[in-house]
Amino acid sequence: MIAHVNGVELYFEKTGSGRPLLMLHGNGEDHTIFREAAAKLSQRYTCYVLDSRGHGRSTRVAPLHYRDMAADVLDFLEAYELQNVLLYGFSDGGIVALMAAARSQRVGTLVVSGANLTPKGVKADVGLLIRAMALVKKDPKWELMAREPDMDEAELRRITAKTLVLAGSKDLIREKETRRIAAAIPGAQLQILEGEDHGSYIIHSETIADLILNFDT
Repeated sequence: MIAHVNGVELYFEKTGSGRPLLMLHGNGEDHTIFREAAAKLSQRYTCYVLDSRGHGRSTRVAPLHYRDMAADVLDFLEAYELQNVLLYGFSDGGIVALMAAARSQRVGTLVVSGANLTPKGVKADVGLLIRAMALVKKDPKWELMAREPDMDEAELRRITAKTLVLAGSKDLIREKETRRIAAAIPGAQLQILEGEDHGSYIIHSETIADLILNFDT
């Protein structure tokens, strides 16, 4: 299906029935990384899995900005009149989810995995790779990660949704960055998953579905 929002076309798939759940993928990916998780989650929720702008089957744009992606999500929620949404975001999708939740009362529950507030929130070797790839590739996706996001605690304190912040113990995000995010969001829960890396429990995995289901009880 195609949603016309915020001046772009977003491809999405809708499955299941029940409370709306919106899932946002990471940089360079598309909605298909959630195929296994969405199949399980659709037994309880109406699952909307999107391709972010510049990804998958959605409109190609350059440059890319996280705040534009967040505006896309907010327009999507409004266009489909979705309320009390469970919003889940992974990596770049987690960044977008944080930005969107800080600006909308439509989000009732928020779960984010492997998000960062600024480019310095990733480990040093990862940051070096991102900056190098941005210079060499001139790809909007790499350039996005090299210069953004630009969030702070004041923005996170505006989030009113029930929130779970996740990361792997072997994540490419600095653990102190994950803890900083959780500490800033009122009432947020934090879970560092032992032995998991940035996407091992998410990409083509039912584990993230189980974590969401256990949190949303």
